[in-house]
Amino acid sequence: MLDKKAAMELFAVAEEARERSYSPYSGISVGAALLAKSGKVYIGTNIENASYTPTVCAERTAFFSAIADGEREFVAIAISGGKHGKVGDDGFYPCGVCRQVMAEFCTPEFEIITKTKEQCESHTLSEMLPAAFTPDKL
Repeated sequence: MLDKKAAMELFAVAEEARERSYSPYSGISVGAALLAKSGKVYIGTNIENASYTPTVCAERTAFFSAIADGEREFVAIAISGGKHGKVGDDGFYPCGVCRQVMAEFCTPEFEIITKTKEQCESHTLSEMLPAAFTPDKL
């Protein structure tokens, strides 16, 4: 698990990424900052589409960029999201599809960081996606 300072720094990068969101339909902007084991941080933002189906989440954008860059091992992801450019008070958590992508590339101990009104909050992937369907199940 990242220490509090490192978690806040990663979350700050996610907040910056959120400002680049393309979300004209839902008004929900999301940014993600993915920390690879190499130490490199990959950002992602949600990108919506008028036909909705091609819309992609910030978390997957960050993962796909990292994968395309050759990364395969990850430590943590910070996620910042909210409606109309404001971060919500209750934290912002990855959707089920993003959790499944995380399960493809991360260990159960992979850290997911969000921020509530009060503080940074951290969960493991196994807490957020118990009984995940992973490649070893094939």
